[in-house]
Amino acid sequence: MNDDLMLKNQLCHRFYTVSNAFSRAYRPLLAKLDITYPQYVVLMSLWENEGITISDLVEHTQIDSGAMSLILKKLTSKGFLTVSQAQDDKRVKIVSLTAYGRKMRATASNIPQQMRCDIAALSDSQARTLIELIDKLSSGLQRSLCQRENES
Repeated sequence: MNDDLMLKNQLCHRFYTVSNAFSRAYRPLLAKLDITYPQYVVLMSLWENEGITISDLVEHTQIDSGAMSLILKKLTSKGFLTVSQAQDDKRVKIVSLTAYGRKMRATASNIPQQMRCDIAALSDSQARTLIELIDKLSSGLQRSLCQRENES
């Protein structure tokens, strides 16, 4: 039997199971804010860089533009943010937090520490190394994707 096709040998399957585990771990923490994990990612980006364009938000979060539109609509309806036209170019949309959205940063401030407790099996050094390795892997996959798309 070819070991290459054994599930236990698949790196991608490890990421799939970890992604599911992260989603389950975040769910009760984000329920207090009545948001999903992708909505949380958008809010974290806005807490870091408020008043940015949708295209900058897409680039910063790496969420595709179709999904981003749905997330922004939902967060707008929940009162977290507003989307408005840029003064100098009406085609450009600016995303800004509302007072409620800014206030919710304080409510969310303990989530990273709670998640860090959930992954206490990793030391701080191991977590930093893992981040570096995942970033390296992601970058390599992005380059490969671009090369394949250019060859097509």
